[in-house]
Amino acid sequence: MKPAQFDYLAASTIAEAAEALAAAGGEGKIIAGGQSLMPMINFRLVKPTILVDINRIAGLDRIELRGARLRIGATVRHHMTATDVLVQQHAPIVHDAMHHVAHMTVRNRGTFCGSVCHADPAAEMPMMTLLLNGTITACSIRGERQIPAPEFFIGSLMNALEPDEFVTAIEIDTLPPDTGWGFEEFSKRHGDFALACVATTMRSVDGVARDVRFGMMGVGETPLRLAEIEQLLDGKTISDDLIADIAEALGGLLHPNTDIHASADYRRHLAGVLAGRAIRSAWKRANLQEGKADD
Repeated sequence: MKPAQFDYLAASTIAEAAEALAAAGGEGKIIAGGQSLMPMINFRLVKPTILVDINRIAGLDRIELRGARLRIGATVRHHMTATDVLVQQHAPIVHDAMHHVAHMTVRNRGTFCGSVCHADPAAEMPMMTLLLNGTITACSIRGERQIPAPEFFIGSLMNALEPDEFVTAIEIDTLPPDTGWGFEEFSKRHGDFALACVATTMRSVDGVARDVRFGMMGVGETPLRLAEIEQLLDGKTISDDLIADIAEALGGLLHPNTDIHASADYRRHLAGVLAGRAIRSAWKRANLQEGKADD
């Protein structure tokens, strides 16, 4: 397929991009990596009147440590996220997850923020943003606004941006040095969208799990942060019995779709298996970190 005709603007400032998007009256699109947008345009699922390219805007291609948060700019590529020292040191679960993102050609061009904006419920970076208390910075001619991740994801491929807004950066929590993490994903082929995925972080304090976070993707219409599972884990020593309880609880909490790739029952079973692996990995790492702190 060929795309419908559209105009193109290579914006040099955030203000210029915001003005062009506002002038389009809801018919414009921002492009940074374009790995999701361009196929949709080529199939004419999206017909923008103008593409506003933000790749020439200075400062959007940086990953910065700001206190206890990492700020990831809108043109930061997946490859940069996967290889960045700050990410590896302060958000190792994101570093781990990046190895599962699509394929090399997509990672070389696609962006962290673009993936979050696309809001695919089976993509890694939306789940990471939700798990790590992400905040999305949206800009328009009216100025900036900060959107917490739980309010940003409103449905499959649907986000909370207004038609004249675009994302300039996303901030996520860093992980304290004594935090353990686990990331487990299953797909039919490496780089495909996940049939189910679990990400969790926790600390080991006096033999029990504390500060537990538990997220999932591929099993709902949006990425998930499951407070019920976090409460079941927090204050407990991780054991086989507890993990069995978690798997049973997930069976009642999750309502995944059945499609050509997997049934809902299979996804629920897979969620329990992956949860056990991720929790054990996080607990093992947390105890190793606690041991280092005691040395």
